[in-house]
Amino acid sequence: QVQLVESGGGLVQAGASLRLSCAASGRTLYEMGWFRQAPGKEREFVAAITWTSSSTTYAESVKGRFTISRENARNTVYLTMNSLKPEDTAVYYCAADRSYNTLLKLESSYWGQGTQVTVSS
Repeated sequence: QVQLVESGGGLVQAGASLRLSCAASGRTLYEMGWFRQAPGKEREFVAAITWTSSSTTYAESVKGRFTISRENARNTVYLTMNSLKPEDTAVYYCAADRSYNTLLKLESSYWGQGTQVTVSS
């Protein structure tokens, strides 16, 4: 069993930066990812990282602006978001799964409660 708690969201202006954190408890050697859901839209993939940090994957919409990283010693995964745009406004969720492919398909076994990110123009 894995429990995930996100933090770091907030209200910022376009062009600003934020860093989201996801603290995991329980078994933590999982592939991890970030996803988001904007009002009226389906949840979408943002970024993922293997448990060894050997591989990362990004959605095209965030490539070059967002960076996913993790500190296994702290059981924490981060999403550093730069050059934020109003279209990045969403609830951001952390997820974990044993399978990287399952994670990428939004079928993760474990999800956090989400943290709101609002970017004003």
